Amino acid sequence: MLTVDFDRLGLRSGERILDLGCGAGRHAFECLRRGASVVAFDSDAVELKGAAALMAAMEEAGEVPSPGTGTALRGNALALPFADASFDRVIAAEVLEHIGDDVPAMRELSRVLRPGGRMAVTVPRYWPELVNWALSEQYHTVPGGHIRIYRRSQLASRLGSAGLRVVGSHHVHALHSPYWWLRCAVGPDNEHNPWVRAYHRVLVWDIERRPLPTRLCEQLLNPVLGKSLVVYAEHRR
Repeated sequence: MLTVDFDRLGLRSGERILDLGCGAGRHAFECLRRGASVVAFDSDAVELKGAAALMAAMEEAGEVPSPGTGTALRGNALALPFADASFDRVIAAEVLEHIGDDVPAMRELSRVLRPGGRMAVTVPRYWPELVNWALSEQYHTVPGGHIRIYRRSQLASRLGSAGLRVVGSHHVHALHSPYWWLRCAVGPDNEHNPWVRAYHRVLVWDIERRPLPTRLCEQLLNPVLGKSLVVYAEHRR
């Protein structure tokens, strides 16, 4: 399930891209499918190992067009081990809300993005996330959980302080907002609740099959109900 719109990101074959906080690697895999040179970067060794294994499997299976390559690297978002202007594109999907010092992390992302490059940053949308916090304290107090909720204006301002200018935005994953409200209402860890399990099956079916009715429904609901805010940013000129 992709959160970033790769057409708006502008990624082209042969470009170098950083996927910060790659997690299981969903965006890194799409970068590879487009023939990019992707660095999947995360602090979680377990998830990073899985992402690295799948990228290697994709290459072995011939699913990566030339000159695409995939590298997995563990590290700290506050001290990226890359030279200035190392990347043509940068993705930071659902990661900044986990980082205590988010502005220094944004400065690091700005530093490694080349002039003229573009960055996609995604965070939970303010009001659906606020409902989650109201329904469950556990949701946002677990170790490694969400420590803040961004308004769009606040995110744009902080990116601006890091030398970036927001050039566009949209919302996605409207069907996932009610799912997380339900999870929070019954307890975030209660994955065996029958209503949670039923809703989860619907989401998996939608992701795998992408039927036209749910795709149209989500497109209509995204502006109001979209769970994630996606912004695209470039260096200030």
